[in-house]
Amino acid sequence: AEECKVGIMPGYIHRKGKVGVISRSGTLTYEAVYQLTNLGIGETTCIGIGGDPILGSTFVDLLELFKDDNETECVVMIGEIGGNAEEEAADYIARHFKKPVVSFIAGATAPPEKRMGHAGAIISGKRSTAQSKMEYLRSKGIRVVENPSMIGDTVWEILKKR
Repeated sequence: AEECKVGIMPGYIHRKGKVGVISRSGTLTYEAVYQLTNLGIGETTCIGIGGDPILGSTFVDLLELFKDDNETECVVMIGEIGGNAEEEAADYIARHFKKPVVSFIAGATAPPEKRMGHAGAIISGKRSTAQSKMEYLRSKGIRVVENPSMIGDTVWEILKKR
């Protein structure tokens, strides 16, 4: 990274740029960043919020910061099954956030009521499934990709039109 790196993030995949990244998944953060860097887009800030039920910062907390950041032109939001953080973020985005958001929700093939990876990643009821989250985000105007390999190209397509 050109300015600052905090935490466990491989430095060589980061490049200063114009996309903010917020993610509940460390590995998918690396995937998104690698794509953005390879496309020459780069990142303003990358934040892993983790997937546990109790977080230090939420998607909404960080979207508020990206909203006021003139260097951030687009945000990648990587969510996953369980909880309602993505839906809360979608509501915030629809009401207050004018920059484009590209999202991926991990866990589409996860079985119901089975914990996947950590305490926050458990489907409890129909609302916390990957499919229901993706539908909700789309209903709020968020560009949702079905596969994480599509994140970089989707951001590229959006930024090309700006």
